[in-house]
Amino acid sequence: MTEKATFENLPVVWCPSEDVIEKTELKRFMRQVGVDSWEELYRFSIDDVERFTAEVLKFLGIEFDPPYEKLLDLSQGIQWAKWCVGGGLNITKMCLDRWVNDKTSSSLAIIWEGEEGRVESLTYAELKTAVEACASGLRRHGLKKGDAIGIHLPMMPETVVALLAINRIGAIAVPVFSGYGVEAIATRLNSVQAKALFACDGFPRRGKIFDAFAIAEEAVKRCPSVEKVFLVSRIGQAIQADTEIVKYEDLTAFSEAAHIEPTQAEDPLIILYTSGTTGKPKGIAHVHCGFPIKSAQDMAFGTDVGLGTRICWITDIGWMMGPWLIYGALILGGTITIYDGAPDYPQADRLWEFCSKHKVEILGISPTLVRSLASRGDDLPKKHDLSSLRAFASTGEPWNQSPWLWLFEKVGNRRIPIINYSGGTEISGGILMGNFLLPVKPCSFSAPCPGIDAVILGEDGRPVQKGQVGELCIRKPWIGMARGFWNEPERYLKTYWSRFENIWVHGDWAMQDSDGHWYILGRSDDTLKIAGKRVGPAEVESLLVSHPLVIESAVIGVPDEIKGTKMVAFCVLKGEATEGLKDELKQIVAKEMGKPLAPSEIYFVSALPKTRNAKLMRRVIRAAYLGEDAGDVSALENPQAVEEIRKTSSYGKSA
Repeated sequence: MTEKATFENLPVVWCPSEDVIEKTELKRFMRQVGVDSWEELYRFSIDDVERFTAEVLKFLGIEFDPPYEKLLDLSQGIQWAKWCVGGGLNITKMCLDRWVNDKTSSSLAIIWEGEEGRVESLTYAELKTAVEACASGLRRHGLKKGDAIGIHLPMMPETVVALLAINRIGAIAVPVFSGYGVEAIATRLNSVQAKALFACDGFPRRGKIFDAFAIAEEAVKRCPSVEKVFLVSRIGQAIQADTEIVKYEDLTAFSEAAHIEPTQAEDPLIILYTSGTTGKPKGIAHVHCGFPIKSAQDMAFGTDVGLGTRICWITDIGWMMGPWLIYGALILGGTITIYDGAPDYPQADRLWEFCSKHKVEILGISPTLVRSLASRGDDLPKKHDLSSLRAFASTGEPWNQSPWLWLFEKVGNRRIPIINYSGGTEISGGILMGNFLLPVKPCSFSAPCPGIDAVILGEDGRPVQKGQVGELCIRKPWIGMARGFWNEPERYLKTYWSRFENIWVHGDWAMQDSDGHWYILGRSDDTLKIAGKRVGPAEVESLLVSHPLVIESAVIGVPDEIKGTKMVAFCVLKGEATEGLKDELKQIVAKEMGKPLAPSEIYFVSALPKTRNAKLMRRVIRAAYLGEDAGDVSALENPQAVEEIRKTSSYGKSA
């Protein structure tokens, strides 16, 4: 896909002051390595990946016992790179133990608020005590190094404790979405032969109780390897269970002397599942010196988190951003600030109230949520003191310009940047990311992450020119790279390493404008070829949502006898459709992209199928439209949207 993108160069809307730059964690790292400019830093980071990584480990204060023998081992090829070989590292020591001292023991590690209004906080000393107690309980129940243990919990202090306690004993954490159904949970637990599961009695969403335990219990019945279920009380509801359970308070009642299981830097730490386009979910394997290190690096360099920084991300433990938030913030000595509930309940300004109340500095928020909040009006953010905010951050899906500008102008008052962040579970974080040193344009990424040798390649495997669209790729190893799919090495190689020799192909279309700013244009497997021209669906979707009545849109390509492929669009509206709205929308696209690239059909629906981390599932929409098998849909937040599309637009009907 090398045709010129339709995005014109957008203006720079935010630039950092010298005062801001000098105080950043990224500038502190630059002083450490002896470079003066961003350009020097990035060139150093990709020209000498090993030395750069060594400097990152030093910057983060990561200690190995014993020291590693070799920083980077490529003896099995770049696809199976190993880092910090021979080094002893249990990452929980870097998250907890080093902060329990005279200076930082009383610093807040966690601030939590539930939808019902309950607030809890834990200092680093209290969190370490809780993790040690939980780890002791896991050992008493026969769990040990190498065992896989599932976590099916909403975001709460016990979720953080469970994750770290599992790692503390050298076991492997397997987070699953708190809202998953029975089959989705069972599939993941069976895949890793999980020995135990953390679950809860239920949790509130929009004032109603989600019966999480009933789902978890039914899933466990389908998992013969699960021997223990540890039950966390979230709502204080009495549980009558057929499955034998261990109450969390009993699990953590007695704590042995502090003991950290010795683990190697390359020992497995966590398996994070993502949905495949077809077939079963992919279990992404990560190690002690991988995912947490990359998380902390990106958090420090991109969102400027350091000692005491309060960072909130609207996320779930089953999405990579949940563990990313936990490991990254704790390694940096920051404060994880968690809201568990619907962010617009009981009032639409709940999220802004939360940020004001807890003095959030960095807020991670999805474009989907911003679109929803923007539809409630501009006055709600202004009711709250948001002066503590230093940056917004966003990942998971491409932006449209209108909601991006609303967040920047109406909430941030053009004062603070939006740090756009894109990568994936397999990356341990970002390929592209803004930072506090570089200017910001709407919807763009200022640069690649330091240490990521990012490039946009055409179909011939050569870099494309600025303004041209191609595949987003990585040419050199990085410490956070996946250590494969769990027990599926061939599938891992085929997915990411089979297109170009020794190059990671991420599966995103990207482009750089003439100023060097990067843009993600959607998944490359979503690309349409209409009238002989390739087009990324995000380009058309951005034009559709520019209409004041359209909140969201999704564009797919389907077979057509005459054109080969025709474009079909689905739109979610703010109100009722006006007469002639479909024609208006087609004309908007035709004017900007040319008549051949206007949608042949447009449907209005109440919702679009998305995952719980707000990713638009175009392949599911296409399958529903065509009456085909959609593959793995266990990550869907709203499966009812699929049925609406099937009923609204059966294949062969015209709009």
